[in-house]
Amino acid sequence: MINKISIIIGTALAIAFLIGLATTLTRSMMIGFKDVLPVYILMGIVIAMMVYEAFIEKK
Repeated sequence: MINKISIIIGTALAIAFLIGLATTLTRSMMIGFKDVLPVYILMGIVIAMMVYEAFIEKK
């Protein structure tokens, strides 16, 4: 039970950090959406892999 809670908290904090990091890039006037699009794609892949590793893949 405590292991599941720690996995949920850790995953949520990591996702919040990655989303905050990606959205910080769009705040700059010199960086356009086309420049940040690869970052959003990579962050989506990383978040999906993290959720898969934490919850779906069970041995």
